[in-house]
Amino acid sequence: MSPSPRVRGEGKGEGQARHSNRATWDEALDLVARKFSEAIAEHGPDSVAFYVSGQLLTEDYYAANKLMKGFIGTANIDTNSRLCMASSVAGHRRAFGSDTVPGVYEDLEEADLIILTGSNLAWCHPVLYQRIASAKEKRPAMKIVVIDPRRTMTCDIADMHLSVRPDGDVALFNGLLAHLARSPAMDDDFIRDHTNGFAEALAAAQKGEAETHALTGLSIEEIIAFYRLFETTQKVVTCYSQGVNQSSSGTDKVNAIINCHLATGRIGRPGMGPFSLTGQPNAMGGREVGGLANMLAAHMEIEKPEHRERVQRFWNAPAIAQKPGLKAVDMFKAVADGRIKALWIMGTNPVVSMPDADSVAEAIRNCPFVVVSDIMRDTDTTQYAHVLLPAAGWGEKDGTVTNSERRISRQRPFLPLPGEARGDWRIICDVAKRMGFGEAFAFENPAQIFAEHAALSGFENGGERDFDIGDYARISDAVYETLKPFQWPATARGTPLWLASHLPHKGGDQAFIDAGPKSQALKGKHQHLRQPISPLVGEMPGRAEGGASRFFANGRFYTPDHKARFIAVRAMATERVHAAYPLVLNTGRIRDQWHTMTRTAKSARLSAHLAEPFAEINPADARALGAGDATLIRIASPHGKIVVRALITARQPRSSIFVPIHWTDQFASNARVDVLVPSITDSVSGQPALKHVGVSVEPYATASYGFAVSMNRPIPDNADYFAIAKVDHGFRMECAFAEQPGGWEAWCRETWRLPDELEALAYFDRENGDSRIAFFDGEQLMLAFYAARQPVAVSRTWAVTQLGIAHTEIRRRIAVMAGRPGADQPDSGAIVCSCFSVGINQIVAAIDNGCRSVQEVGTALNAGTNCGSCRSEIREILDARHRKHPVQAAE
Repeated sequence: MSPSPRVRGEGKGEGQARHSNRATWDEALDLVARKFSEAIAEHGPDSVAFYVSGQLLTEDYYAANKLMKGFIGTANIDTNSRLCMASSVAGHRRAFGSDTVPGVYEDLEEADLIILTGSNLAWCHPVLYQRIASAKEKRPAMKIVVIDPRRTMTCDIADMHLSVRPDGDVALFNGLLAHLARSPAMDDDFIRDHTNGFAEALAAAQKGEAETHALTGLSIEEIIAFYRLFETTQKVVTCYSQGVNQSSSGTDKVNAIINCHLATGRIGRPGMGPFSLTGQPNAMGGREVGGLANMLAAHMEIEKPEHRERVQRFWNAPAIAQKPGLKAVDMFKAVADGRIKALWIMGTNPVVSMPDADSVAEAIRNCPFVVVSDIMRDTDTTQYAHVLLPAAGWGEKDGTVTNSERRISRQRPFLPLPGEARGDWRIICDVAKRMGFGEAFAFENPAQIFAEHAALSGFENGGERDFDIGDYARISDAVYETLKPFQWPATARGTPLWLASHLPHKGGDQAFIDAGPKSQALKGKHQHLRQPISPLVGEMPGRAEGGASRFFANGRFYTPDHKARFIAVRAMATERVHAAYPLVLNTGRIRDQWHTMTRTAKSARLSAHLAEPFAEINPADARALGAGDATLIRIASPHGKIVVRALITARQPRSSIFVPIHWTDQFASNARVDVLVPSITDSVSGQPALKHVGVSVEPYATASYGFAVSMNRPIPDNADYFAIAKVDHGFRMECAFAEQPGGWEAWCRETWRLPDELEALAYFDRENGDSRIAFFDGEQLMLAFYAARQPVAVSRTWAVTQLGIAHTEIRRRIAVMAGRPGADQPDSGAIVCSCFSVGINQIVAAIDNGCRSVQEVGTALNAGTNCGSCRSEIREILDARHRKHPVQAAE
């Protein structure tokens, strides 16, 4: 991104044309503070909103949440974590009385049965996947069940794959609860002594096998086998992620899973429990500071007056939000209808990631004042910013993050801040000062914010709240700098009740000094203070790296009566398809891209695996629709249309398609999949249903297909379809045309802005429609373009390598025109291992030369030996080669 702030319109002078201008930080921050203050003064605090990100550090999150909820006085701050983890939060709070993840990563190695539901762990959490795969190699008796409509790469290690119908999870786990109630696996003592609501939950779950079969789409044999495996295995961990959460019944799914663990008492003990896998680097940290619109800081509840009063008193805040704010979907509806007058978006790209994305784009475009903090200048969202602020990127940030097992780690910068870029916490604090809240935001560094965050977590806690890192409330800058990862809770050894540094003591308050090991205060005072009693009885607080702490083993929860709550959830059929839109659209991630590609698309290596937006479609559905492999298809819903490449695969079940979430208008002509998704949400969590959408699919009429590799980025304004990806030394582009352009050479010169003096080497076959054009500047290939009436049959991986070599010999130039290497230039094929740039042809050759396992392929080629996320694909190639079947690889 540009290393300095930019403003549009009145930022550098009233009435100026609306285009981007450089500004000083003072000018930009003054404008932000003034516009927000004016909106609040004229329309009230609920007229402004922050939309933040799970990619912020905890200190960034804390500052934003404090400013909005405690000083502006509204809870209109929500996060893109609403799109991935809100249903888990809601399910935890309903069952446990707190947003508590009970287990730890070690449980994945100690379990005898791991259930992976709604999680393509191999691609979305590759480190955890390899940890489980390694544990299974050491203990082959460990069983793994994958519950997912698609046969994903995670199924490579599965003993059982249950291809459940979309939103059939509640029916499946309700049926399991009913089965367990008839089995010896029930823990009657645990249910009686430590839970409430079992009878109601069981009554809601009672359905026959035939009805469970109908709602899940699974055979009765599959259902019974799964239920018996759960029943007879004591050490069970159920991991769940977006396939559970991103649903209109996501919270019910979470509670249906938790109900089964409560019924068997399999929670909080080694190798047992429900385990929510977060979807972003610091979604957990955001939850800890209250980054969601319906939460307060330190896991306190905005609905409780005593919690609001406590936080306001701790912050010495002039106002505290009195009610939950607008959740993400409702927030952008409020932007659209004019209730929100000023919006600040931090580190996220809602024009791509939100459901009904075109409506979100229109809402932001028409908002009176929009601020965007980002590391990239050009995204689908930044184009609508009145003020664009250059924020620190992940490798430039300084602070802390929390992972899925509640382990807090230091994020230390390994790159210098470019230009005038600043950390998000500093930007927020600078605006807060200009709004008149300087004393409360006088932080000099992230360590001071972390210390206040820790102090608030322990303030008047006494064990009543799960999140407590009070042991770090007086952490010094030096200790913070060398802080090692630790797992919360880390309660102070003397129940520290000091206040924020700016807060004057009030009547009855005592400011006690921590006696904990992280304190820099004097020892020996206040020894009379009691150690808080918490649901973590028997565990040491604040386990350092290598240790583990679990919640709820003693049966004590964070509800008023300290008992867990069974939640009665009912399984109901969710039908979103009909005659006009007969297929189910499922959306999700792929292996090498992240969210909306604003950063990962800059990497040639990460773009090599799957370089183009696509839809997985079952072969039978493709035949019925008339879609050929690698042809283009148009996908439509009542909300929009997109055009992507067809990837025909038996991994995809009938009557459904899968489309990745990543592609944006920066890299493709029309592939923002969330334009298809309606703004349907879970009624409890507010999380959008991103994985169950009725759509239609039809072939996209194409006169010509094209493929190109080039030194310069193309500007394909006159292509009906395009997808651009970064490669070493340049770019690659797929394109297509409803009508063939008049002349390919002229089109190439216009699209790549090539100078007239650059000569073209061309080949045209008018009979079959093939065309090849190459432009050289001396020995350097500047552009090679291939066109055909069918998808272009050129080796992509080989073609991109031609940009980085000298073409001194005529045979090399002829090879470029042919689109394939000569005998002395082996073609590695489509990339399988991005870490080491190993292609499918290299893997096949290694297999043919005697490699018989993934490990042997790794020894020969290094493939699969780094992050490991390609190991399942390598195994699939091995199996296919050994069966003498053709190997399917996406290109």
